[in-house]
Amino acid sequence: MAKFVNREKELSALETFWQQKKSQLVIVYGKRRVGKSRLCLKFANNKPSIYFLAEKLPANLQLSKLSRQIGEFFQDNLVAKQGIESWELLFEYLAQKREKLVLIIDEFPYLVEAEPAIPSIFQKGWDLYLAKSPIFLILCGSSVSMMLESTLSVKAPLYGRRSGQLLVRPFDFPVLSKFFPKKNFEERIKILGILGGTPAYLEAFSEKLSLEENLKQTVLAKEHALYQEVEFLLREELREPRNYFAILTAIAQNNTKLGEIMNHTGFDKPTTSRYLSILQNLDLITREVPITEKRPEKSKRGIYKLKDEFFRFWFTFVFPHRDKLEAENKKYVLDILEEKKEEFFSFTYENIAVDILRKALEEYKLPFSFEKYGRWWNSHAEIDFVGLCEKERTILFGEVKYSKQKIGLNELNKLKEKAKLIDWQKTKQKEVYAFFSKSGFNKKLLEVAKEEGLLLFQGDKLLTKPLC
Repeated sequence: MAKFVNREKELSALETFWQQKKSQLVIVYGKRRVGKSRLCLKFANNKPSIYFLAEKLPANLQLSKLSRQIGEFFQDNLVAKQGIESWELLFEYLAQKREKLVLIIDEFPYLVEAEPAIPSIFQKGWDLYLAKSPIFLILCGSSVSMMLESTLSVKAPLYGRRSGQLLVRPFDFPVLSKFFPKKNFEERIKILGILGGTPAYLEAFSEKLSLEENLKQTVLAKEHALYQEVEFLLREELREPRNYFAILTAIAQNNTKLGEIMNHTGFDKPTTSRYLSILQNLDLITREVPITEKRPEKSKRGIYKLKDEFFRFWFTFVFPHRDKLEAENKKYVLDILEEKKEEFFSFTYENIAVDILRKALEEYKLPFSFEKYGRWWNSHAEIDFVGLCEKERTILFGEVKYSKQKIGLNELNKLKEKAKLIDWQKTKQKEVYAFFSKSGFNKKLLEVAKEEGLLLFQGDKLLTKPLC
């Protein structure tokens, strides 16, 4: 097993639950390959624990397998050999032991798939037996839609029983340095732009190889798991994957407005809206509106973007060119990537600017914070990055530049002019200006930055601090 990276907050949350004297039911969910199982096993290490991985088997066989594991744990030869004949008896057996232990049921959706009544059965078992015991039960699952439906929604039988839930997300940009300590900033941007922050994908790339060689051996290689990963994930989650492929392809090709997506796919408005809503629930796309919108859900300026970087790369460079890759013509795709790299990875850099700023706020203890981050635009102008703090009436205006050119005073003047277009609050107590540049800044802008307290980031390093 690969090394365990990060997840300190998630482990701390689980440890807090473990310290409680009463029973605990914790739901752990998130996309596949994001590291949920590894997190649960790391938490359970050095604790009395049972780990059960559900499979696509009939429910009675899964019950038999789990009960035998429980029998082995308690050194009960009879149960270890014969199992337990019903779920209710299994819950009663565990409760009678009165032992504090971690019971992890991984891929819980497979149990539900085999027996739709499982959530109700577990609810009854919890209410009658486990809630009165010191057990720490973790239900873990990768099918986000099914986990929400069977454990977290208001209508779910287990709703109201859980002590807490953990949505395990992909890693953010700063964590990539732990996977690729020898790669420079630009190389890490490109890795994130291709793979996203999913640990299992990051582990597929070798630090010893160039980006091109890594791509040739993984995402662009028809025999590698990453080549078909997106198809596998969508077929696991969705009943009509072809229609969702059409939606995701449209968005990847910069058809981001509802009308544009409808025109590209040929779907009517109700159908398109339904598919978009499901993809949002699966955390694969996001609907973005200008950050200053008072009622985002009602905004007519909303656009849709692929949220997962790996999906964005796959639908941009792999899916449209499968015929070439099936014929082993990887050079064709690599040439297209070379042609589009500035535009493609600049989008990645814009996304990670949030992570870079957050890290700087923590490390350098800057004299402000922001409650919301996002882009702003109207019909005349666009600002890459805006941060808002309602409480302190502070607004940050930021531009993110991936180009090879250094940023100068001209860019600062342009940003100040665009900032005047934002009608946020009648009295803005503080305005902060920030630039994120891959290639740095010229001498004049560096001098002005010290005078005016600009935030200048070269790569992920803060070069100047604001005036206090």
